[in-house]
Amino acid sequence: MPRRPTVARKAKYEEQLVGTALTLDQFTNKLMRGGKRQLASRILEDAISRCEKTAGRSGVEVMESALRNAMPLIEVKPKRVGGSTYQIPVEVRADRRISLGMRWLIDAARKRNGHSMAEKLAFELIDASNGIGAAVKRREDTHRMAEANKAFSHFKW
Repeated sequence: MPRRPTVARKAKYEEQLVGTALTLDQFTNKLMRGGKRQLASRILEDAISRCEKTAGRSGVEVMESALRNAMPLIEVKPKRVGGSTYQIPVEVRADRRISLGMRWLIDAARKRNGHSMAEKLAFELIDASNGIGAAVKRREDTHRMAEANKAFSHFKW
């Protein structure tokens, strides 16, 4: 038991995203590296405020539309049938869909060129909300691969 009293965290943005029980804390957890939660939450708050300034609308609204555009609806899973491996398209569960969307947004932001992580994340969120960007491209590639392998959908398990 700690000797010092715990200090309540003050989150600037407490809204929920995508109409689920998904809070910005979960996005912060995905963004966090090495247990540096305070740094991750500061990066996220800075990115949301930059989105507000740049896009001219609510930062949480930009983030919600970015996440909606990055979430995949269908993906492929490998299945071995008779010595051959087929890529079988399957529908993505809702919790995995959200998790993949967040992961793809954060990975795309990390690979961007920019000055700070908050700036890179803000620009990736703005791009994804406009339907462009690396995370949205990855979603489209996943959908394209599932469409190409639609012939193997009868192997579903």
